[in-house]
Amino acid sequence: MDDSPDRTLDALGPRLKELRRRRDITLSGLAQETGISTSTLSRLEAGLRRPTLEQLLPLARAYGVTLDELVDAPPTGNPRINLRPIPCADGSTILPLTRRPGGIQAYKFVLPAGRDDAEPDMRTHQGYDWVYVLNGRLRLVLGEHDLILEPGEAAEFDTRTPHWFAATSSGPVEYLSLIGKHGERAHVRAAPKSRSSS
Repeated sequence: MDDSPDRTLDALGPRLKELRRRRDITLSGLAQETGISTSTLSRLEAGLRRPTLEQLLPLARAYGVTLDELVDAPPTGNPRINLRPIPCADGSTILPLTRRPGGIQAYKFVLPAGRDDAEPDMRTHQGYDWVYVLNGRLRLVLGEHDLILEPGEAAEFDTRTPHWFAATSSGPVEYLSLIGKHGERAHVRAAPKSRSSS
């Protein structure tokens, strides 16, 4: 009898812990994001509890991976990459573009049209982010800066700086994002102009 499903589920606990560690989020923070209690998350990571589909779905959403990637399902032999969009409650869509663990991760984001007077909900976390606008106009609030990025423009910043993204009222926006741990940066740099000392 094939015991690979059992082996996959047995290895899930350490995998969940590693995904959370890579995202640099606490159990309580993950509990708030997924609606799963802290104690249940802890038991799942310790391998003391087998997850249900109702628990795996919000965890996959939180980590920006497919269910197959979350449980590290064995390959099926099909060489095509199945890029599955992840719909979010705010109407945005995330498309993970990388599948390898660790290192810089690539995503495509599609945000619905926003309001120009929207109040930013600033966030911070460990890491470094590089964004490149494909279509539409991206509003990036970064610290005290409120910027509009047009197609072909890029920005790079330390994610410990409070930041927030949104589309403008002109329509949806599509952009690429390369996200790495602190110290892992994309090679393209978009730095502010240095001020004259005179």
